[in-house]
Amino acid sequence: MKKKLILTILYQFNPWKSSIGGIQSVICNFIKYAPSDFEVRLVGTGEDAGELGKWQDKELAGRALKFMPVIPLEEDNVRRWIPTTLKYTQALMGKDLSSDFMHFHRIEPTLVAGKWQGEKALFIHNDIQQQMKSTTGKKALLWQYFPGAYFVLENRLMQGLDRLYSCNTESTNFYQERYPDLSSRVQGIKNPVDLERFHPLEAWEKEEKRKELAQKMHLSPDTHFILFAGRLHPQKDPVLLVRTVGILKESNIHLWVAGEGELRPELESEIERLNLSKKVTLLGAVAQEKLVEYHQLSSACILTSVYEGLPIVVLEALSCGNPVVSTACGETPRILIPGSGEISATRSPEAIAQALRKIINNPHQYPSSICRQAVQPYNAKEVVINLYEEMKQRRQMGKEM
Repeated sequence: MKKKLILTILYQFNPWKSSIGGIQSVICNFIKYAPSDFEVRLVGTGEDAGELGKWQDKELAGRALKFMPVIPLEEDNVRRWIPTTLKYTQALMGKDLSSDFMHFHRIEPTLVAGKWQGEKALFIHNDIQQQMKSTTGKKALLWQYFPGAYFVLENRLMQGLDRLYSCNTESTNFYQERYPDLSSRVQGIKNPVDLERFHPLEAWEKEEKRKELAQKMHLSPDTHFILFAGRLHPQKDPVLLVRTVGILKESNIHLWVAGEGELRPELESEIERLNLSKKVTLLGAVAQEKLVEYHQLSSACILTSVYEGLPIVVLEALSCGNPVVSTACGETPRILIPGSGEISATRSPEAIAQALRKIINNPHQYPSSICRQAVQPYNAKEVVINLYEEMKQRRQMGKEM
């Protein structure tokens, strides 16, 4: 029997107990759509201390994989005094996870991977320059306090990486210019979305279920549900979202906020201050299976982020046939085509509300078919398989040299 190629994915999460997260979704797609000639391993987090550091045979989305939790983590939406990624990196010290391929989704774990044999690839999930700018006033991660230190670390670690994948055009250009000697290793990629999981309902079914839910929630039968899905975190700026709802005079708009995080108390306070308890529902942490249902019953998805890479939630909304209202962050303006959504003119409640009204008042201009058309290039089945094929080709070329 031909020996399988081994891909080891390193990221601090547990796919069987994970809430909303773009990185998590990307990884799950890489597991689900892995070709049969690959053995996939995931090094993540767990709950049972007795299982830490041990390989387990698991299954995810019908795909067998080996899973090793290295640190305990109960809640992945809350920032801690000691960043989770540092604890995770420390737990990797002394291990040898050499594989044919290794995918890192944070840069810190590559610190301990210098002697591991195999192709090492780092995935960049944000517009790194915008992420590091402290002028935004949004301290979304620890490195924003020390951008100089981050780039010194990055400069040191880049030499040991074989590939750098970026889902964001600005970041791709930035790294190719910053490391001209390594530019051939920098590759732009599309974040994948699972079109098999995220799909629209038939129009009659959506209308029927929407009315039933509105009645259950004691809302008007013509209520439009608007979905925000993401961490309650400074990067996502959910407070701006609530203030946007606060200036909407339409009584038939109801906001779902799916996600958890450190800004929840501030969000609850703002909802109370603006007297929006009947127009906003905080859903808390939502499992992926349930998130599909919220997307399918929504009239639009809304994104108020300060910065992004290529937001998965936008792809998921479009996959379910829903138009998107977004600030001009990350790849979203490049994803949307006419009839699939609106980009707000500025990052202000007034501009975002105006864009949302345009969609709600003119649903015929944003048909489900156009939304699905916009997302086709990001089909996980094709994106993931193509990347695996490239990996195999590089492996073969390396053997022939």
